[in-house]
Amino acid sequence: MMRALVLVAAALALAACGERPQAMKDNAKQDAAAFQGTGMPFTAPGWKPGDKTAWESQLRTRTQNGQNDYTKVN
Repeated sequence: MMRALVLVAAALALAACGERPQAMKDNAKQDAAAFQGTGMPFTAPGWKPGDKTAWESQLRTRTQNGQNDYTKVN
């Protein structure tokens, strides 16, 4: 009985060693610059994908107006 329990425990312990490799597939999407866009139609008005200057302007405006806690204080 004890021998069977040891064999079952050893089999379970060795089963954890069967991990599959986690290599990237050939068709995986590579990262692109943020200003290149996502290919989705939901963009800010006045911005075209690939326009780095407009992208930086949008970020600057968003940071100063909507996310700056010092400008929110009354």
